[in-house]
Amino acid sequence: MTEVIIEAAETVERSSFEVERVRRDFPILGQSVRGNPLVYLDSAASAQKPQVVLDAIAECYEEYYANVHRGVHRLSVRSTDAYEAAREVARSFINAPKLEEVVFVRGTTEAVNLVAGTYGRQSLNAGDEVLITELEHHSNIVPWQMLCREKGARLRVAPINDRGEVMLDEYESLLSDRTRVVALAHISNALGTINPVRQMADIAHQHGAVVFVDGAQGAPHAAIDVVALGCDFYAFSGHKAFGPTGIGVLWGRLPLLEAMPPYQTGGEMIRTVSFEESEWNVVPQKFEAGTPNIVGAIGLAAALRYLQALDREGWQAHEALLLEEATRRLEGRPGVRLLGTAARKSSLVSFVIEDVHAHDVGTILDEEGVAVRTGHHCAQPVMKHFGVAASVRASMAVYNTLDDVDALIRSLDRVDEVFGR
Repeated sequence: MTEVIIEAAETVERSSFEVERVRRDFPILGQSVRGNPLVYLDSAASAQKPQVVLDAIAECYEEYYANVHRGVHRLSVRSTDAYEAAREVARSFINAPKLEEVVFVRGTTEAVNLVAGTYGRQSLNAGDEVLITELEHHSNIVPWQMLCREKGARLRVAPINDRGEVMLDEYESLLSDRTRVVALAHISNALGTINPVRQMADIAHQHGAVVFVDGAQGAPHAAIDVVALGCDFYAFSGHKAFGPTGIGVLWGRLPLLEAMPPYQTGGEMIRTVSFEESEWNVVPQKFEAGTPNIVGAIGLAAALRYLQALDREGWQAHEALLLEEATRRLEGRPGVRLLGTAARKSSLVSFVIEDVHAHDVGTILDEEGVAVRTGHHCAQPVMKHFGVAASVRASMAVYNTLDDVDALIRSLDRVDEVFGR
């Protein structure tokens, strides 16, 4: 571990990444909570927003907001141009081959439901199978569960080991010629495990399955290249990638999107309508019924441009350093049990303290100005695997510092005091 920390530190030192400069870009981080400086360690739930995102949202509402598409007046044209420019930013961010493969959705949850409700519904028959992993967020479990129940198909689950890694031999053994869809997380929201997506996708494709990747945690931490990942669908949420809530991206291979029926119907997703029949619009408009989240897309574009402008190697090394330090400090604490010690992880630590409920830990930490997430993290099967009902999750992002890790550890000292540990 020490060698990794030194390597990460050296990478940060020789990069152009400066965390204190980055922190100044996020106005909310300058405040105090209960008389203490805010230490925000809940980015896996929702990341904070840089000033450029706030400015982009304000500028749209103040200067050129109007409904998009078909409007001929100046404000509508400008708003449409900004909305479609945001689609190109998203395409570039994930290296999608074609612009029309980028569909704006409300977030990863809607993306999963869209794919399950369209591609899944038309592709699955009784006796077919959908394979997910034990790591999944509820949003990548329940839609497939309901679809399988509706179709008489079978939902199968690839298990994880006690490090929180998918057991690849077991995963491969569960694939068959009946597997129609494989749905997996890029990065676990509960444990931080980074899945070997390309390897898993290649194995799935050997059995003719289509691969959907939940990239909600991937977008703020990983370099995303949907071509290199080898998947068929990829989705992420704007609010976890330093953008607004209520906006996200679904990418899918164009032939699949073109063959899929609409998910919702109404305005914009149609080409022609009569009382006898309707003709659908082209992709991606076919999946964007009604007035879209115009300002959300513009804000998301500002967030993605912000991320792209940072020294990626530098901030990823910085996050690795934070993870290593937090892991080292927590491993040495009596009564603390780390959940998820995968060889490849993002900057997230999940842990429990003996004889102290996770919610009590979170409450005491909040009194010290430290914001963490407590509970099952919408990943109850993960908690069940480790034999706990809830954990404390401290998730770090580009704006966190080693001082934040120190504050977390000091706050845990306070937990020990309160509970006489």
